Amino acid sequence: MEKNDQNQHTGKTQVITLGAGCFWCTEAVFDRVRGVVDVQSGYANGHLDHPRYEDICSGQTGHAEVVQVRFDPDQIPLRELLTVFFGTHDPTTLNRQGNDIGTQYRSGIYTMDPQQAQVAHAVIAELQQAGAYDAPIVTEVLPLTSYWPAEDYHQDYFLNHPNQGYCAYVVGPKVQHLRSAFARWLKE
Repeated sequence: MEKNDQNQHTGKTQVITLGAGCFWCTEAVFDRVRGVVDVQSGYANGHLDHPRYEDICSGQTGHAEVVQVRFDPDQIPLRELLTVFFGTHDPTTLNRQGNDIGTQYRSGIYTMDPQQAQVAHAVIAELQQAGAYDAPIVTEVLPLTSYWPAEDYHQDYFLNHPNQGYCAYVVGPKVQHLRSAFARWLKE
């Protein structure tokens, strides 16, 4: 696992790593959430050190496209952050989000400690019991075993390329959904 300060709880902030399909979408969503201090696109829980995007796209490295989210739990508790996570992607499709297909696009919560895992499992159980989805949630909840930041050109992709086709037709609607469904959690 790459060792950097983003893999630690520091002071008031915590870090959790989330996979919800393409990291461009997930980063664009969490960049707008109040209490989120930083979001970094990357690759998690694979077996290749220092993977490149081309490696991940092969589907052979075991990595998930993820974002590492640094957040202030006093401003947005983990439970609420996970509510946004579940509300902005489809956690019922295995290894797929929309047209993005492959194990690298799986839904996953990669935790830093047992307390995060406990909250994640509780939120999933509540959503299942409430019948929030027409199918079972397939989101994996695992300890974070490795994390590698994605290449620089993937960072802030939607911010830097809002009119690029994928951004306009896939990322943009996810951001709009965030604005309408989770307005109370938006940054001002």
